[in-house]
Amino acid sequence: MRVDHVSYAAEAGGLKATADRLSKLIGVAAVDGGVHPRFGTRNVIFPLAKDHYLEVVEVLDHPASDKAPFGQAVRAASEAGGGWLAWVVAVDDIHPVEQRLGRESVPGNRHRPDGTELKWRQLGIKGLLADPQVPYFIQWDDMTVHPSAGADTAVSIDNIQIAGDPKRVREWLGPEDTFDKGGIDFTFVAPHGTPGLLSVTFDTPNGKVTI
Repeated sequence: MRVDHVSYAAEAGGLKATADRLSKLIGVAAVDGGVHPRFGTRNVIFPLAKDHYLEVVEVLDHPASDKAPFGQAVRAASEAGGGWLAWVVAVDDIHPVEQRLGRESVPGNRHRPDGTELKWRQLGIKGLLADPQVPYFIQWDDMTVHPSAGADTAVSIDNIQIAGDPKRVREWLGPEDTFDKGGIDFTFVAPHGTPGLLSVTFDTPNGKVTI
């Protein structure tokens, strides 16, 4: 169990404008990720070092976005002005998480512009909607086409700041020895209002950048 990526909801200017702004801040070029047909969303990707990535996601005017919890979460975040949506934890086998949380994972997929299809299963979006400090879980079908694959950058995730309770997050993640922080520091602050992902600090060749 390890950090996979961090997800940022498109701001009022839309997906491209948001991605352009973040690209300038961290010094990484954005890559078109494609449409999530099951969720009614689409994204752009910033491949990062250490098998991580930053995702900027936008809701589409599509019936799936009204039905799928992920589409609902993205829509709500963008309508509130955009910003950090979630941090995401990758697992090699999602079945133990299903058993522990008493829920079934759902399939996801998207086609990159080059035609490559990415497939995964994810679990925990409803938990995120109810308590935005917790991550959701993802299991990739094929890590050779993981969004970080081929990253040509030294930029990495340095710190994740969360408004919330570390004990609550620890409970959600499960046994402590199953989670590998992968060199990422976690900072918890008392929530003023809704708990959730407050900021992410990136280690770049030009110094630390906090968004």
